[in-house]
Amino acid sequence: MAVSSGTGLDPVVAMALVGALGVGSQWLAWRMRLPAIVLMLAAGLLAGPGLGVLNPSAQFGDLLKPMVAIAVAIILFEGGMVLNLHSLSDAAKGVRRLVIVGAPLGWLASASVLHFVAGLGWASSAVFGGIMIVTGPTVIAPLLRQARLQKRPAALLQWEAIVNDPVGALAAVLAFEVIVVLNAATSAGHAVQQLAIGIGLATILGVAGGWGIAKSFRQGWVPEYMKIPVLFVALIGVFALSDFMLHESGLLAVTIMGLWIANSDLPSYVELRRFKEHATVLLVSGVFILLSANMSRETLAALDWRALLFVLAVIFIARPLPVLAALAFTNVPWRERLLVAMTGPRGVVLVAVAGLFGERLAELGIEDGARIAPLAFALVLATVVLHGFTLTPVARALGLTAGTTPGVLILGGSKFSVALAQGLEKLGLQVLLADPNHAHLRNAREAGVPVYYGDILSEAAEDRLDIVAYDTLICATDNDAYNTLVATDLAPEFGRANVFQLRRVRETSSRHALPVTLGGKPIGADETFFELNARMSEGWDFRATTLSDAFNAEAWRAEHPEAVPVAVLGKGGGLRLLGPEDSLRDAAGAQVLSFAPRRQSAEAPS
Repeated sequence: MAVSSGTGLDPVVAMALVGALGVGSQWLAWRMRLPAIVLMLAAGLLAGPGLGVLNPSAQFGDLLKPMVAIAVAIILFEGGMVLNLHSLSDAAKGVRRLVIVGAPLGWLASASVLHFVAGLGWASSAVFGGIMIVTGPTVIAPLLRQARLQKRPAALLQWEAIVNDPVGALAAVLAFEVIVVLNAATSAGHAVQQLAIGIGLATILGVAGGWGIAKSFRQGWVPEYMKIPVLFVALIGVFALSDFMLHESGLLAVTIMGLWIANSDLPSYVELRRFKEHATVLLVSGVFILLSANMSRETLAALDWRALLFVLAVIFIARPLPVLAALAFTNVPWRERLLVAMTGPRGVVLVAVAGLFGERLAELGIEDGARIAPLAFALVLATVVLHGFTLTPVARALGLTAGTTPGVLILGGSKFSVALAQGLEKLGLQVLLADPNHAHLRNAREAGVPVYYGDILSEAAEDRLDIVAYDTLICATDNDAYNTLVATDLAPEFGRANVFQLRRVRETSSRHALPVTLGGKPIGADETFFELNARMSEGWDFRATTLSDAFNAEAWRAEHPEAVPVAVLGKGGGLRLLGPEDSLRDAAGAQVLSFAPRRQSAEAPS
């Protein structure tokens, strides 16, 4: 790959800059509610070919390629750890068709577009076409949350992205292995022999590494605090050993290793999954910044009209046709088929893997391999921006949105929870009340509040509940330990700022105090389950009031001195739950939901 002009920036400073740009871009994207990949691309291009501050090839020298290779190996291992075959067997028929039928057709369609439209040779097209199967699980999730799709189309898109992540990686790795063997072999028989040896060796090492990790973790041969370091070292060891024994076989080995561990039913799988998620955020950010900064202005200028036609052909041909063919003769309605077919954002995994394979192909003498990286950048940028701005209006036009207002998931079926749910519904919010005790839901059903009977942490809830439709979680059962467990477990899903919990009965005792990392935020006056339901028996209830310029927060407080503000729904539809330390702010048009004695009026004076 071409590089930008040289700089004298110290390698340590350059590494710090890569980390700051990558993680900083992701944080800024979270704050601005923008696709992170767009900001990372802008940051890398600005620091590299734009200002010339960052030149990875000059600053890291011979270490750049092994750094990127190890990072991509860990990313592919993470992709393998996502694919649990038990989950796939339980998935809907449409998802299985998208993987079993759609993935091979997508590989063929993408490779054809790369060859006939972008002008790449069949070798580069086969490798790049394989990784183009991946639709970007890290990009799909925030788009689905923003668009608020109905459960089935959201599940189709999300499961396709998750399952096709390792499938696309395997396709690209296998295609690359074939190209390497064909370029090194002296005859057809020698090529078949080398390919069989390569795939066999990588499979043996990957399975051995996965089996060894699973066996040692299950038997307790590794203490808990060392499991993540041991996993990391074993991963790097399998990659290095496989590459040492047979060049370019390491990526396939670590992908198979991840697949084996994902299907080993390890008790420590949650901790391992968190490791891979955290590692992937860091590595994907770093690789993306390094690859974008390492591009030259000449390489970017080489993106001509054929690159534009390639992007358009992928969006309107290579993506829709395989999806429509895969979903044909299924029970998926045509509107949902059309939405899934026209939604295919690619993510940073595609850029990272494609960039590495492009360089390796160029080293093998396949010159058009150098064109893979800029084409990957163009495809990712175009699809993320396009779907980021069009998914919501397209879904709304097709009638496939679950609602435009933020949803609230309440755990517990007490009188207080039912009254809170009714109050939130009066604000126009989507509410679901869940409880593992069927009898506790009787009042909610009689009041017409939507309910879910079952454990919110169960696999059944994961399959049946449309979690994407809910932004906020309130844990309000009579079991403090269960509230803490659910709030802690689902905090990464909802975001810790959006998870709330009633105060525990013994929370004030130092003997029973929990670390701040456990449980959710306090809500309302920070009272216990029994205190709140006692107030319900005394005649307290939830009331909604609309603020205005004439009736502001101060006037509301003077009118309702005993009321406890619980939630504020802004004029634009944004929901903010209040805790004991949160103050009510002036906001004309905002609706305040408060918990107050029934004798008080909550209507603003005329």
